[in-house]
Amino acid sequence: MSIALGASLGLGLVLMLSPLIWPRRVELESSRRGAAAAIRDELALAGMPGAPIAAVAVVCGVMAALSGAIALAVFAVPVIALVAASLGAGAIPLLVRARANRRRAANRAIWPDVVDHLVSSVRAGMGLPDALGALGELGPAATRQAFATFDDEFRRTGDFASSLDALKDRLADPVADRILETLRMAREVGGTDLTAVLRGLAAYLREDAALRAEVVARQSWIRNAALLGVAAPWLLLCVLATRPETLTAYDSPAGTALILVGVGVTLLAYRVMSALGRLPEERRWFS
Repeated sequence: MSIALGASLGLGLVLMLSPLIWPRRVELESSRRGAAAAIRDELALAGMPGAPIAAVAVVCGVMAALSGAIALAVFAVPVIALVAASLGAGAIPLLVRARANRRRAANRAIWPDVVDHLVSSVRAGMGLPDALGALGELGPAATRQAFATFDDEFRRTGDFASSLDALKDRLADPVADRILETLRMAREVGGTDLTAVLRGLAAYLREDAALRAEVVARQSWIRNAALLGVAAPWLLLCVLATRPETLTAYDSPAGTALILVGVGVTLLAYRVMSALGRLPEERRWFS
């Protein structure tokens, strides 16, 4: 009887954990595609829309090897070289994300002007493809290249849907997705409320940008102080590592354990700080 109860309990636990142990192939493929799409969006916003992910991974590997080799040559402590290699591997993704975040923040002030240009063009009697193409000359400077490429592609192929999809991939922005999907629906379905919808969207975008700017300004000094607190111990470690006795101490098992624990605590503190200070970002529902 006890064997049967134990087997039943084990079978129940296996069935409960089976979605985690053996996830469906479709879910795995969708998660991989989602991660790859997010990386491509970050690269596009950072100004590298055509960069292959494999090339970025190779550059990260080269940076890791170079940083680790330099740290090992200077400090001659393997654990410090390992930390330097990890920092070198993460430098490129951090730079790409920082540049993408700056571009995303700058675009929040641009999209209302883009919508205003579209409203003016539609009210002047221009067609939607022509209104979008005109943004390549009259729109904000940061988005002119993308809209000019759309205009060239549409004039070459005459396919509004595929040209619009390519434009969405180049812009890689959830606000742009909403604007372009609104224009797609207006072209396919028709209607007389397009200008009213675009005006309402422009007003909402301006309010959202103003609110975000106020929140970021209030918490910027807190984030800067937290970043300084995270970086200060490692700057101190670099200064202390110029002394031979310090290198000898850190080359011991206790010193290695201390550095590894410090890395873990630093990563945890940075993740908590980022989670607490992160504002909610819109997702690309129409990508």
